Amino acid sequence: MFGIKHIKFDSMTYVLHYVNGNIKREGRGLSFFYFSPNSSIVAIPMGSNDLPFIFSETTNDYQSVSIQGQISYKIGNPKTLSDNLDFTVTDDGFYKKNDIEKLNQRIINEAQTATASFIHGISLKEAIRSAKKIEVNILDGLKTSQAINMLGIEILSASILSIQASPEMARALETETREKLQQEADQAIYERRNFAVEQERKIKESELNTEIAVEEKQKQIEEKKMESDVQRAENDRKLREMQLDADIAVENQRKQLIEQRTANDKKEAETQGYVIETTLKPYKDIDWKILTALNNNPDPKFNISLAFRQLAENADKIGNLNISPELLESILNDKTSKK
Repeated sequence: MFGIKHIKFDSMTYVLHYVNGNIKREGRGLSFFYFSPNSSIVAIPMGSNDLPFIFSETTNDYQSVSIQGQISYKIGNPKTLSDNLDFTVTDDGFYKKNDIEKLNQRIINEAQTATASFIHGISLKEAIRSAKKIEVNILDGLKTSQAINMLGIEILSASILSIQASPEMARALETETREKLQQEADQAIYERRNFAVEQERKIKESELNTEIAVEEKQKQIEEKKMESDVQRAENDRKLREMQLDADIAVENQRKQLIEQRTANDKKEAETQGYVIETTLKPYKDIDWKILTALNNNPDPKFNISLAFRQLAENADKIGNLNISPELLESILNDKTSKK
């Protein structure tokens, strides 16, 4: 009515109310009445925005690469942004111009500028594997960009979703990679077989070394056994020699003993013979008849036997001799009774 309007904004919108070119009120989430003919309202969204992008660049080996990603940002200084871009709304709350797209395009252009110098200095293969480095380049380029700072934009993050080569080059890389992987697989099979052969060789070598070691030990055992046998035989020989020496010593001592005993017996016999000879020497020249008489044997038979001996010695001188049977019988009976 009469040009007086009412307008309301949410809490995520920063509002600048200009009256006759001067700011009358500003802030977030305002709700107010205004006179439309002399008023101008600027509404700037304060929430964070996710800006997708995709652009192509050429690597140093003249290959095209497509980079797809996303940039997150928010309005850090709404008054600075309102001085550079038009965010004026109508009485119904709609933007008169679509400068938000212009803002997004400027951010994408700065991101592409930050990426181009990096992509131009690397090869296609390196570019495909450099997503993280591209993210860092975009983020650093945007944060240090004078154009972005003049717009009052605060960059939150930059993400690279994919880096792709052209379809023909992608197929060529796939073929090359497949061949390389096949070669690596073949090399792995070769190395695995070679490793198995090497392990088998080591096992056989270890077995041979073990057999050699066993044979060497067996040889040492045999040599040690021979040395033991030789030593045992030498010890037995020494024992036998010692035994023989001992037997010889015993025999020598026995010989000496026998010789000494013989000498002693001989000396004793000589002594006894000398004693007997000395004892009997006085009787050597005496007639046996005298010795018999000196014996003084009272046995009549002894005397009879002496008489018979005298008769026998003088038989040539005796003509006839008569001996009574009684005398012989008495003599024989006496001998028989003694037996």
